[in-house]
Amino acid sequence: MAGRIQNHTDLQVYQKAFAAAMKIYELSKGFPKEEVYSLTDQIRRSSRSVCANLAEVWRKRRCEAAFIGELSDAEAETAETQVWLSFAVECKYLRREDAADLYKAYNEVIKTIVGMTTHTDTWAIAKK
Repeated sequence: MAGRIQNHTDLQVYQKAFAAAMKIYELSKGFPKEEVYSLTDQIRRSSRSVCANLAEVWRKRRCEAAFIGELSDAEAETAETQVWLSFAVECKYLRREDAADLYKAYNEVIKTIVGMTTHTDTWAIAKK
């Protein structure tokens, strides 16, 4: 599985998270001005952080502890993004349908991250 992947951008989980972050960026352009330094900033930051953490995950697979630590960070940022999505819906800044699609995408990201955490032997670089 990991042998065919040359870069973090080849990871399907990264691609899914990146697409979701870009959708959040576009949708959050319509959030009210008073949310610029709170909800808008937070949801953009956490959604982008998922991608950044996945890039770090890919580069830290030589050390299992660091690999798992970055996976944990990516999972936490994913869950944080889901919380901000819930706030955006409840504040009526985001349509429930748009949020549901994003929430589903992030659930798939979390599922993959948990799978990577559970099966580090598939992803880690073997020590010589």
